[in-house]
Amino acid sequence: MVRGPAGGVARAYGRGMARPPFPARSRPLPRTPFSPSFWRSPLRGSWLTSVLGFVLLGGITVLFLTGLLSYAAYNPGLSPVNDKTPDKGLLGFYLFSWPTDPHWLYRLTQGVHVTLGITLIPVLLAKLWSVVPKLFTLPPARSLAHALERVSLLLLVGGALFEFVTGVLNVQLDYVFPGSFYPLHFYGAWVFFGAFLAHAALKTPAAVRNVRQLRAEHDELISPNPARPTVSRRGALGLVGGGSLLLLATTAGQSFDGPLRGTALLAPHGGAEPGTGPGGFQINKTAAYAGVHAAETSEEAWRLVLAGRTGTVRLSRSDLLRLPLYSSSLPIACVEGWSTSDQEWRGVRLRDLAALVGYDDPPDVLVESLQRHGAFRRAALRANQVADPRSLLALYVNGADLTPDHGHPARVIVPAAPGVLNTKWVARMTFGEL
Repeated sequence: MVRGPAGGVARAYGRGMARPPFPARSRPLPRTPFSPSFWRSPLRGSWLTSVLGFVLLGGITVLFLTGLLSYAAYNPGLSPVNDKTPDKGLLGFYLFSWPTDPHWLYRLTQGVHVTLGITLIPVLLAKLWSVVPKLFTLPPARSLAHALERVSLLLLVGGALFEFVTGVLNVQLDYVFPGSFYPLHFYGAWVFFGAFLAHAALKTPAAVRNVRQLRAEHDELISPNPARPTVSRRGALGLVGGGSLLLLATTAGQSFDGPLRGTALLAPHGGAEPGTGPGGFQINKTAAYAGVHAAETSEEAWRLVLAGRTGTVRLSRSDLLRLPLYSSSLPIACVEGWSTSDQEWRGVRLRDLAALVGYDDPPDVLVESLQRHGAFRRAALRANQVADPRSLLALYVNGADLTPDHGHPARVIVPAAPGVLNTKWVARMTFGEL
């Protein structure tokens, strides 16, 4: 030990021993997010952001495509009932008649859409967290090109939050939107995905370089005043991945049969036991919620009105029971991502009802319900759906009369169609040009 001239004490360090730095003069940390030193996490960096970006690149592309398929399945070509794109225009370029085979098609596409969307939430939040300092950089616009890039980022971040938040609220049956969920989510998806594609085109080459070299030479995301690390970047990725796997495990079961359904704790129709007996399977809307009363569905009061080429026909439930009855084993798959197992339905074929009003070759049909509350009081089916021999106006399910909550006295059931097109409490069917 050597005593210095000023009376201080200094240690004599041998060769190879590093001298520890003297403590820097304490300075107050910046208090506003507009200072780069405000963001102190040592995890931020282009490598982490790029890895998360590649996960989202694949996942969001699948989300967008399955979302378009879901929209097509709602038959938007049958204006004005389900057409959410006025005159279709550019946004209707992909529309087609939704097929009825395989009968589990919508169960698959919408199950993937909802489950993947929920699973990606931790990845999206981590990605936004990793780049949040860039949202506060000053000046806000250094040039016209930089200003356009900032605007695109606002559309990207705002669109992502809007799509994921509205999607989760819809899945949880919280209809708190200022309007119908379907056009809001649809148009929002186009805005978001357009910004997403532009961002991906600009950033993907740099992201590839960042992943390969692990650390960029001039990394704007690295804090100039980082705090002490408590976890590595790979550890952070493991945490995000674990969160996604947890959401997957507690959501995916709503689209499966058997014991897996009980694992869907975060899904409104997943973990809960739907009941027992022939009508013991999932529903979204009860008769009470829809405003359908027993007095109007009784044998004495209810009549099915068929309208078509040769005029109008009115049928009681007894009249329908005298027609040839057929059976179909079909699930119900809903836009919220849940689905039932295959149920055994029995009733009159839609194509036979079309024949009663003058159509040997089944046309499109507009189906109207007794329900007073909620969306889709009317739904349209395309000709190929009406013509399918498995498409029924069902009177029974699993060997028993339909329950009031499952659509008594009659409901539509169509293979591969979204649940809301399988109209309950049917009152009128209009065949022909809509």
